[in-house]
Amino acid sequence: MFDLFSGSHILILLVVLLVVVGPKDLPRLMHMMGQWAGKARRMADEFKRNFDDMARQEELDQLRRELDAVRQTTQAAAEETQRVAEAQLAPAESSAEPRAGEYRVSDTPSLHEGALHEGAHEGATQAAPSHPAPAKDPAGP
Repeated sequence: MFDLFSGSHILILLVVLLVVVGPKDLPRLMHMMGQWAGKARRMADEFKRNFDDMARQEELDQLRRELDAVRQTTQAAAEETQRVAEAQLAPAESSAEPRAGEYRVSDTPSLHEGALHEGAHEGATQAAPSHPAPAKDPAGP
């Protein structure tokens, strides 16, 4: 491999630089070269930082796309589960007796009141009417 900057090469470069530039201007030249090196290093660091930011942004965009895909899949699965559950849990017409501790619920008031009267009077064969007949006025028309 090329050994361009070995100790002897650097010493030769410094001697040539001292002869060409002169001892009076050498510190100023070294200062300017240091400033250029610093600017080049800062530019390289800024380029690297921008490149890393772009890579990080691309990773975040990819992660957002994956998250959206998972969200849509989960939402579709939840809707399918809801649809299946509603189909399986549709109200079934059954005449099963209520279990112990449960009450039969009915939308019809007369059936409900009849069930209450039957439960209140054990052995009763006929339920009381749901709406009593209006009392007749003795003064009459």
